[in-house]
Amino acid sequence: MPLLDLLPSVCWVCHAWPSQAICPDCVQRFASPQPRCQRCALPLTQALTQALTQASPLCPSCLDLGGLHAPDRSDALDSCTACVDYDFPWASCVVDFKFHQAPAWAPVFAALMQLNPLLEAQLESVAHVLPMPLSKASLRERGYNQALELARALSPERTRPHWLMKLRETAPQSELKGAARLRNLHGALALEPLVQRQIEGARVLLVDDVMTTGTTLREAAQRLRQCGASEVHAAVFARTLAPGSGWES
Repeated sequence: MPLLDLLPSVCWVCHAWPSQAICPDCVQRFASPQPRCQRCALPLTQALTQALTQASPLCPSCLDLGGLHAPDRSDALDSCTACVDYDFPWASCVVDFKFHQAPAWAPVFAALMQLNPLLEAQLESVAHVLPMPLSKASLRERGYNQALELARALSPERTRPHWLMKLRETAPQSELKGAARLRNLHGALALEPLVQRQIEGARVLLVDDVMTTGTTLREAAQRLRQCGASEVHAAVFARTLAPGSGWES
């Protein structure tokens, strides 16, 4: 039985009682919004935050089209928001969410994500919210798509469960580097043909639980652009940190 069902009044992180799934103190300590690049969602250092303007809230790599993100570089994704770093205590929560039959984490994560004003603005402006898909084999194994659960918790009326499809199994992106990530995803994602007309000219939000390199989100955004989407944004709960300083990737 999922931990959230066993201990509904104990904070999952600090075990304070009585509490919500994550107590206010732990939210303040571990999930307070922090400045992030609005394209790759990596945290920005204090010096970078002070140097950036509202007109260009991007990290140096995202400002440089040939920079550190190549060959994953793509402008198909207009922006990306992340709630927390994929680190303590959230990494174990996400594993619980994805692999231990704990979809009840979805509304908890969604509530934390909505502390970000940029995400609130995205949700108000988009016509469609598309969860990143699982392959049929992965869906059978897990029993649910955690990205779909998260999308429904964020915007149930705009979530389109089956518009974005995964056509085949792929190797985990975290195990690959550079151009191998692109080859791994080539031809793996597609849009349901019957809904392509509804994508034309629309603003779309992609939702996933974790962003590692961003290659998968960018590939999905590219497919949507090819189908005529006017804007494609992304929102994830956790962002994997890069080695070294906050924005290097």
